[in-house]
Amino acid sequence: MEANHEDYIVIKAKDHGVQVIGLTRGQDTKFHHTEKLDKNEIMIAQFTNHTSAIKIRGKAIVMTKYGTMETDQ
Repeated sequence: MEANHEDYIVIKAKDHGVQVIGLTRGQDTKFHHTEKLDKNEIMIAQFTNHTSAIKIRGKAIVMTKYGTMETDQ
């Protein structure tokens, strides 16, 4: 299955220290990249051949083509 490089998400930190973690594709899912956002910083993340999932820790607003979500933390 080929990755859709048009799929991306926008993450806006609602607090200091929000972690955005990229997870790899393949048989073994592993962390491959981590970013830390401060309050009101925005990151645009794109799914690629190497990134199959994105994990977010902390208070954030996440915007996707499917809608907007907020973490409860």
